[in-house]
Amino acid sequence: QVQLVESGGGLVQAGGSLRLSCAASGRTFSNYVMGWFRQAPGKEREFVAAINWSSSTYYADAVKGRFTISRDNAKNTVSLQMNSLKPEDTAVYYCARKGVSGSAYYLTSYHYWGQGTQVTVSS
Repeated sequence: QVQLVESGGGLVQAGGSLRLSCAASGRTFSNYVMGWFRQAPGKEREFVAAINWSSSTYYADAVKGRFTISRDNAKNTVSLQMNSLKPEDTAVYYCARKGVSGSAYYLTSYHYWGQGTQVTVSS
């Protein structure tokens, strides 16, 4: 059974930084694309970033240039460094593991999800 546990959320002022981490169980972590999604109140969950087994990365336009996704296959972790945060980045952030098919950008491609961690950016 795959378990994903996020950490690192919190309250930060606009322009600040936060680093989210996700610890994954399972021996085949390195085989899978890992992604970060977010969901703001009253809005649908949306793609933020993803990283594949060779560390190729994918970003939503809204975070490109400000967020960086990375992974450590030896530690079964994936991280999201968030810089220059804006109030519109406020959301619950979820770590997810993608299945074997489907686009890395699509929510439906991911089969395992963490419980989420709250990020709040004050203006």
